[in-house]
Amino acid sequence: MLHLRRRLLPLLRVPSSPHASASYYAHLRRLRLPLSTAAAATATPFSAEDYLVATCGLTGDQALKASKKISHLRSAANPDAVLAVLSGVGLSRADLAAVVASDPHLLCARPDNVSRRVTSLRDRVGLSDPQIGRFLLAGGAMAVRKCDVAERLEFWIPFLGGSFETLLKMLRRNNAIVRADVEKVIKPNIALFQESGLTVRDIVKMPGWLFTFNPKRVEAAVERTGKLGVELASSRLKYMLSIAGNITEGNASARMKYLSSTLNCSMDKVEYMVGKMPTIITLSEEKLRSKIEFLSSTLNCCVDKIGHMVCKEPFILAISEEKLRINTKFLSSALGCSIDNICVMVYKMPSILGLSVNNLCRKIEFLVTKVGLEPDYILSKPVLFACSLEKRLMPRHYIVEVLLAKGLIKNAGFLTYAILREKDFVARYIDQHKNAVPGLADAYATICSGKVPPELQP
Repeated sequence: MLHLRRRLLPLLRVPSSPHASASYYAHLRRLRLPLSTAAAATATPFSAEDYLVATCGLTGDQALKASKKISHLRSAANPDAVLAVLSGVGLSRADLAAVVASDPHLLCARPDNVSRRVTSLRDRVGLSDPQIGRFLLAGGAMAVRKCDVAERLEFWIPFLGGSFETLLKMLRRNNAIVRADVEKVIKPNIALFQESGLTVRDIVKMPGWLFTFNPKRVEAAVERTGKLGVELASSRLKYMLSIAGNITEGNASARMKYLSSTLNCSMDKVEYMVGKMPTIITLSEEKLRSKIEFLSSTLNCCVDKIGHMVCKEPFILAISEEKLRINTKFLSSALGCSIDNICVMVYKMPSILGLSVNNLCRKIEFLVTKVGLEPDYILSKPVLFACSLEKRLMPRHYIVEVLLAKGLIKNAGFLTYAILREKDFVARYIDQHKNAVPGLADAYATICSGKVPPELQP
């Protein structure tokens, strides 16, 4: 027993020297470490996915996707602080969920930065809390996370004539417009657009990415637009700029030359086609060749005729092959004619190919059953298909029928009054007989709105 006590007592004594004491307590800490680790292991670890669902209100699918972007977070401290700032502008739980889903990284931002930038929107820009909330929901959350967003809005809102609503519309299309550098990128690009003849009204309708491009690239796109046959003051410039910004000059030139050689037309005509439908140069040569060959075989037309059709209405190259096939077969069946006859009709009015079968069907039915035209006549006058059934063909036919029934006019050819300019039709058939038929002008307006009064029904 004495021997055992001698062995145990030294182990129970606390060392007296500082060095020995430090070593001793270090040893105790090492002994306690496994116990501490075990205790920590029993605590529930932070789950980004669970947090996004329970606290932020995201759906399971949204949370699964968003959690991958904030998987490095180890606690709710930072996200909670950010959410507190966002809640301060009056965002509801559903609004918070929408903002977080659009930019999960916002939860990782420094809360003091988010708070300062939100405050600047209120104090410097003059936005109300509801407006700040709408700004965040429209796509401004990423800007609040990344930069001094107030500086961007101090430029955009006055430029847009003070219209916060217009800014929100632009923001929904591309939120980069409130993140790009105002002095180095936004202003130089807008200056180029204005020098090209575009107004603010034109500019706000342009794709948002054009504002954030390198100004040198935008300048090259403006120059390229002029080479593609679109005048700088043209109403199509804003559309052409968006196309020119996405295609190299070499590719654009190659496709224009291909169209010229394949359709046997001059470069002037190709430039006209591109000016009328800028997207045509975004189609690959393979797709252009396939569509031209399909049109030729479906309509049984030679390439020269196809070239004439495309030059007149270049948009037919953008119509799907299925729709071209369906429309061609329908017209042949409904009018009881051969494909060769359809080719002649389309040659005169290529835009027919872009109409829906329902549109074609209703017009043919009206012209045959109500007006009494023969299919052969309709086939020879494709311009009738370019007229609105509800706003032109039906109203004018009913008015003329009433005037004929009252003996106020002699029989008039349908095409004669169907293709008259509106003011000429009103002068000849409405104003001239308004005393003989009281309320004729009001009745005509009612018919054009889609309602046919019983007393005017033939």
